[in-house]
This record gives sequence, C-alpha cells and structure tokens, in this order.
Amino acid sequence: MKTLIVAAIAIGMLGALAPAQAFHPSDETYGYVMPQKFRKQRAEPAPLFTPPPAETWGSASSDVLAPPKNKKFKKGPAKLDGGGKPSIGAVAPPTVSFPNSYGAGTIVIDTAGRSLYYVLSSSRAYRYPVAVGKAGFSWTGTQKISRKVAWPDWRPPAEMLARKPHLPEFMTGGVRNPLGAMALYLGNSLYRIHGTNDVKSIGTAASSGCIRMTNGHVMHLSKIAGIGTTVRVLHKLPPKIAGAAKVS
Repeated sequence: MKTLIVAAIAIGMLGALAPAQAFHPSDETYGYVMPQKFRKQRAEPAPLFTPPPAETWGSASSDVLAPPKNKKFKKGPAKLDGGGKPSIGAVAPPTVSFPNSYGAGTIVIDTAGRSLYYVLSSSRAYRYPVAVGKAGFSWTGTQKISRKVAWPDWRPPAEMLARKPHLPEFMTGGVRNPLGAMALYLGNSLYRIHGTNDVKSIGTAASSGCIRMTNGHVMHLSKIAGIGTTVRVLHKLPPKIAGAAKVS
C-alpha cells in the first residue's frame, strides 16, 4: 500500500511540472494556445497575418493588424492561470571562439544564425541557441537589460490583441505561460530575452521579436548578465567572428 501511495504522489508531482498545453512554434503569440473551453466561444478564426513592408520591421507600427471590419471575434478571457513555478536549474552552454572588440559582458545576438553570444573575453564567448523574430517582426539595434523577472506574467500588447482578440488580457507566470522561467527586459521596449515552454521553436524564426531561450539557458544567462548589460542585436555576425565560432 505504501508503494502505491508513493507512486501516486510521484505521478502527481510530474503532472504538476509538465506543461498542460501544446504550443505551436510558428505562432507569433509566443507559443500561446487558447484553452479548449475558450475556443468554442470564437465566432470566426483569427485573421491571417500579412507581413508589413520590410522598411517598417521592428517599429511599433509594424506589429499592428486589426481584424477585418466585417467579421466579429469573441474577446478572450481577462485572466488565465499560468500554472506552477518549479525550480529550474541553470544550464551552461558551450564556449566558442569569438574574436571581437565588443567587450566582456556584452550580449550579441546573431539573428540569421539563431544564436545568442555572451562575450567572456576578446576571444571567447558562451553560445546559446535561440528563437528569433519571424518575418515581419525581426529587428536590429542596441538595448540594455532594464530588469529581470522570474516566472513573469504575460500581458499581450494592444497590437497583438488587435490581431488576435481571443488571447487573454493577462496570464500569471508559470509553466503554462509562454514567457518561461525568466525574462530579461530590453530597455523600455516590448522586447525581451525570455524562456519558453516551446522548446521545439528554438533555432527557428518564430516570435514577435523577442528572443527565446530554453529555460535552463535563460536561467544561466540571467545569473551572469546584470541590469545594464548591453545587448546588440545583429542581422548576422561579421564574417571573421562567424567563421571562428563555426569551427569551435
């Protein structure tokens, strides 16, 4: 009897830690999938997204696509529970050759290469695989980490709710929350470097401009990257650096 009780408790704990939903890597809503009970309330499917002109990519206006005026959409729930908040251990990535002049402690994101580098010295860096912005949502530029939040809540921006009104207005942090175990906020922008509950999306262009990492990797990065850390988002690495990192 004791064996059965212990087994039941173990199974229950595993269920509490596992994500309760499946997340599609191509969805620009950070992987969020509407619960079944809310799907039945929708009058029409969400409109297809048409990427804006390339010259507007990364701007605030490029993320706006209102539903067609001749269609009606049911509004999503005001609040959803993100689930439990288990302890996530930091997972260190490999180090690679990275000849550079960015300076130790700088984060460099190679959008084309789907990689984030944390510079350790003028010759080495950590390399993390990441997911980046999908077509129409990619961007380049320099920001600084303004704050770090463990198991962050998710508030879809107004532009995203305009495209997909079935989304929740607010979702508490947890294993079902698409922002994952940690978020590093970039300046005053809507962009973040954050964890994900959709590991399959890592290595793809899948987000609305945020940089996704596995939960273990973002926990590692958050321990070494402090507030004020410079983050440089590039379309692609300079050839000299890219060549050296590739053969490491």
